[in-house]
Amino acid sequence: MNAVLSDPVRAASLFSGRDDVSVRACLEGTMGAIMANDADRPTSAVAMVGDFVFTGGEPDPALLEAACSRSTSGLSIVVPQDAAWSRLIERMPGRRAEPHTRYATSKDPDEFDRMHLHRLASALPAGVALRAIDEPLWHACLDQDWSRDLVAQLDPYPRFAELGVGVIALESGVVVSGASTYVRCADAIEIEVDTRPDRRRHGLARACSAALMLACLDRDLYPNWDAHTPASLALAGQLGYRPDHAYDAYLVTGA
Repeated sequence: MNAVLSDPVRAASLFSGRDDVSVRACLEGTMGAIMANDADRPTSAVAMVGDFVFTGGEPDPALLEAACSRSTSGLSIVVPQDAAWSRLIERMPGRRAEPHTRYATSKDPDEFDRMHLHRLASALPAGVALRAIDEPLWHACLDQDWSRDLVAQLDPYPRFAELGVGVIALESGVVVSGASTYVRCADAIEIEVDTRPDRRRHGLARACSAALMLACLDRDLYPNWDAHTPASLALAGQLGYRPDHAYDAYLVTGA
């Protein structure tokens, strides 16, 4: 019977070889959860955090459906372990699974040029200032649809204060862009970047991201960048990340 594991490490072997921040967070018990087909001797498991589902072990249709049913947004970004899982995702009854390519970047903290990041963080339009996310700014991000993902995975605020790192851009006292913690494991975060639609293409996301990267490096946290689009990968390149590999995912909707 499918069960959320109280001891996620029991499923660790099913995710062998994966270094995803999200999977590590679930296995550590820092964020998210591991659901498996058996609480004691799992042969199939999924790591679930935010909108993401990472599959492991033997393909299991009931487990996959249970994981996608837990989505509160109506969208699950499902990352298959192999081709057998991909075939199962594509055949989910009553759901649409749209293939999507994502882009992983290399994970080497020594590749970043801190002076370059300081320059990017300082390159702001007149009237815009960067601030670390504190409690009032956390609430301000949560109150807007476009900025909610900057903080929503670490709710309530004391949890964000404990685990999260975030930087926002303020213009006339209003949040217009930000870079923050989507997922946190022991020694890394997964970066979330968002900008208000009418303030895009002004260098705000780049400045916030550079400032967040510096804050993470100062804390010995690796600021991982996993790109959802080619545009996101291009921004990562401006910040000093190197492409590592493209990989398959599915945008799963419907029920």
